[in-house]
Amino acid sequence: MTAVLDHLAALHRDGSPQGITSVCSAHPLVLRAALRHARDRGKPVLIEATCNQVNHRGGYTGMTPADFAALVHRIAAEEGCPAGLVLLGGDHLGPNPWRHLPAEAAMAEAGRMVAAYAGAGFGKIHLDASMGCAGEPAALDDLTTARRAARLAQVADDAAQAAGAAMPRFVIGTEVPPPGGADHVLDGIVPTSPEAARRTIAIHREVFSAAGLDDAFGRVLAVVVQPGVEFGNHNVIAYDSATAQPLAAVLRDAPQLVFEAHSTDYQGVAALAALVRDGFAILKVGPELTFVLRETLYALDLIAAELLPDYGSRRLRDAVEAQMLASPDHWQRHYGGDPAQQRLLRHYSLSDRVRYYWVQPAIEAAVAALVAGLRGRQVPLPLWRQFLPDAADLAAAPLDPQALLIRRVTACLAGYDAACTPKDERMIHHVA
Repeated sequence: MTAVLDHLAALHRDGSPQGITSVCSAHPLVLRAALRHARDRGKPVLIEATCNQVNHRGGYTGMTPADFAALVHRIAAEEGCPAGLVLLGGDHLGPNPWRHLPAEAAMAEAGRMVAAYAGAGFGKIHLDASMGCAGEPAALDDLTTARRAARLAQVADDAAQAAGAAMPRFVIGTEVPPPGGADHVLDGIVPTSPEAARRTIAIHREVFSAAGLDDAFGRVLAVVVQPGVEFGNHNVIAYDSATAQPLAAVLRDAPQLVFEAHSTDYQGVAALAALVRDGFAILKVGPELTFVLRETLYALDLIAAELLPDYGSRRLRDAVEAQMLASPDHWQRHYGGDPAQQRLLRHYSLSDRVRYYWVQPAIEAAVAALVAGLRGRQVPLPLWRQFLPDAADLAAAPLDPQALLIRRVTACLAGYDAACTPKDERMIHHVA
C-alpha cells in the first residue's frame, strides 16, 4: 500500500505530478466520508492521526494507535472499502505532547508512541523532534532535531519488524506556525527558504548514515516545508506559486523526495492543483473537514428549530457553547478579544476548535437528538434555501441527516482529489 507514496517523487520528476490527500481527522463521520469516497473512486486513501490526538497514552481522543487503526478498518469494512486502499499515517510524531518534561524523559515517551504507531501498522511516519523540551530553546537546531529523528526512526523500524508489518516510510521536517492554524489575522506567510530545506535534508542524511540507518533514510519520501499557505481564525493565505518557486527548485537536487504541505485547508482546487504541480504532493487537510461538518450540523440545528415544534431554539449550538465554556482548555489560549469576539470564534473560527468537543456526552446527545428529529422528514425547499442552499435538491425526499453530512464532507474531499489527480492519470489506483 505504501507503494502509492513511493511513486510520488518519480511522477513529479517525470513531469506528470500527482498528489495524495492526507485526511487528518478522528471524527467518525469524516472517516466514513473519506473511506466511502475511496471505495467509490477505487483509489487509495491516506488517513492520519496526530501525536496529541492519538498516542500510547490515549491522546485527547482516548485512542491508542491500535484503537485508531481498528476504528478506521471497522468503518472501512462497513463501507465496503477494500483494506488494500487504506493507508494509515502518524503526524508530528515526537516529544511534542511531553515537551514540558526533560528531553530524555520526553524522548522516551516519544519512542513508546512511535513504537505503538509502527506496531499497529501505520505505514507513514512523520518524524518531528524539532521542538525543545524542558530547559531547551523552543525550536531546536537541525543537528539535534535530526539525531532525535534518527533515534525514533530506529524505534519505528524495530517495532514494525517485531509486528511483522511493512517497513514504514518516513517524512522529516516541520513547519511554522504550528499545525492547526494560526491564532491571529495573517498578512502573509514566507515560504521556507531553499537553504533551510537543503540543510534539513543534508543533515538528516548525514545523521542517519552515521547511525547506520541508510536503509531508513532511503525510505524518507517527503520533507515538511512551509510553501506559503496558512489559515488563521479569520482568514486564509492562498498559495502563490511564483513566490514558492525557489523552494520548489530544491526538489531538482533531491529527486527521491517530494514536499508535504500542512494547513492546506480552505485553499480551493486551483491553489491545491498548483501546489501539486510544484512538488507539494502530500496535502494535509483536517480543520476544513470538521468545519464543513459543524457548518452542516448548525444549519440542521436552525432547520430543526423552525420545523420541529418541541425542538427549541439552537439546541445543538447551545450545547456546544455550554461545553466549551465549561472546558475551555482547547480554545481559550487561541481565541483573543472581548467576550463577544471569543464567542464568535468558539463556533465559527476557521481553526475549528469545536472539533475537540464532539466526543463530549452532552454534545453527542444533542447531535443524536437533532439527527433523530429530522430523520425521515421532508424539509421544505424554503428552509433549505434559507439555511443550506447547496442541499436544496433534497427538498423532494425524506431527509437522511447522516447522508447529508457525509455528502458535504465528500464534496470537500472531491476538490482535493481533483487537484491531486490530473486528467492523464498514471498512478495505479489499486496498489496492494
